[in-house]
Amino acid sequence: MTASPMIVPLPDLLIDPAVRAALAEDLGRAGDVTAALLPEGQGIEAVFAARADGRVAGLACARLAIAALDPAARFEVVAADGADVARGGVIARVAGDGRAILSAERVALNFLGRLCGVATLTRAYVRAVEGTKARIVCTRKTTPGLRALEKYAVRCGGATNHRYGLDDAILIKDNHVAACGGVGKALERARAAAGHLMKIEVEVDSLEQLDEAIPFAPDVIMLDNFSLDDLVEAVGRVDGRIPLEASGGVNLSTVRDIARTGVDAISVGALTHSAPVLDIGLDAV
Repeated sequence: MTASPMIVPLPDLLIDPAVRAALAEDLGRAGDVTAALLPEGQGIEAVFAARADGRVAGLACARLAIAALDPAARFEVVAADGADVARGGVIARVAGDGRAILSAERVALNFLGRLCGVATLTRAYVRAVEGTKARIVCTRKTTPGLRALEKYAVRCGGATNHRYGLDDAILIKDNHVAACGGVGKALERARAAAGHLMKIEVEVDSLEQLDEAIPFAPDVIMLDNFSLDDLVEAVGRVDGRIPLEASGGVNLSTVRDIARTGVDAISVGALTHSAPVLDIGLDAV
């Protein structure tokens, strides 16, 4: 089994704009008219608690949402990002101005529930392939504007990230192949254009295209929607010379069989585009 990825916290600088945009959307044109029912200056203490088993991710979003409205608020982490939490378990404690905390509550929970949901689903996929060499990787099928956060949540779930955008690796897909006139021609152009640090991956959808790609020695070959038998055949033909990534038709009922074929990575769009939100509540104490 491969080691879990290092969880490097995202800088607040990258998170704060998304959190503040969400707060501005929620506060609207007049601010929180309900929280204004509390006397000015009244304090409150509360806990973020899980209402289902899951994996924690996104605590910085909750902290920044509250800090934006009450910079003096205290935020205590109980279960850090990357930790597992049981139903009823406390994730964090907060204390501060009552109006501010109640006004930030929904934004904090929206981010926290979404990112914990991504981490929790990712954890399930990672556990499903334990004992194989396959790594679970995410894709660019992310919520617009939240890619860095969702890819961070994937790491919290124990998986690794595919490329972040169109600029950090060359990924030749089926439409690129068609436009270039074939796998070989596309790889020739990519090799001529790529800098010495730029990785090149090519997607193939048949064993014939695989054979065409192998002599060009791309950094990675993506096997798109291959049958299990063809995945096994592809692994044998490549014989460890080029890392192989399986893609397409991946879900929790199929991922272990795909991993057992011997591929090096399995990309799963569902980690970010289909993760259910983890139910988390903010409860006054």
